[in-house]
Amino acid sequence: MEDRKLTVRAVERALDILMCFTTGSDLGLTEISGQIGLHKSTVHRLLTTLEERGFVIRDQATDKYKLGMKIWELSMHLSHSDDPAILLLPQMEKLRDRLGETVSLYVRDGYDRLRIQAVQSNQAIRRVAPVGARLPLYVGASSKVLVAFADSAFRQSLLEQPDWPEAVSREAYQAQLDQIRQQGYAISYEEREPGASAVSAPIYSRSGQAFYALSLSGPVSRLTVERLDEYGPVLIEAAREMGIMLP
Repeated sequence: MEDRKLTVRAVERALDILMCFTTGSDLGLTEISGQIGLHKSTVHRLLTTLEERGFVIRDQATDKYKLGMKIWELSMHLSHSDDPAILLLPQMEKLRDRLGETVSLYVRDGYDRLRIQAVQSNQAIRRVAPVGARLPLYVGASSKVLVAFADSAFRQSLLEQPDWPEAVSREAYQAQLDQIRQQGYAISYEEREPGASAVSAPIYSRSGQAFYALSLSGPVSRLTVERLDEYGPVLIEAAREMGIMLP
């Protein structure tokens, strides 16, 4: 039983190492060790095994690691028939072409939101949205949409999280969620980063659950508060059409 626990722990630690690459493509031993809180000698042994199996590659010149071809090989066997990131991409491109701003698709993952698809604006000054970015749920239009249309038990558990930022009033946040549920969309104006604004609406699956958030983002010089509210109903309609496409 003890050997089995050690084996499972090694697997968990190896997976933790791979998850470090969601924050950067080239990481050194010290960076990885710091992220997962393990001694560098332990991390080095695990990296060596992952490297031997092709899951990571070590750059001899910089002594940094990046994901290996084995990850790409696995991804090629994913089923795309019901993958929303693939299914909704054409509709997202149409929305980008219509409104001229960056369009993103988010899903809630624990107490974070994860960007699973993005179509970048073609304008010179634009909001760049990297796929795979993980962001907190307490700030941003998409975050508030994913929380507002989640079940009440999840909303309450989020608000009770011990690491809830002191700068964000729980009462004000709850009031925002109430308003978002009434109007059907959320906006954010320089909430998460200076100079950027966004509007977001929920995408409902056929089961009636809002698993995804559709977002339009760009610079505040173009996406003013008035423009965000103007685009709100447009996002709602686009999200409704996308929801019909989901299984």
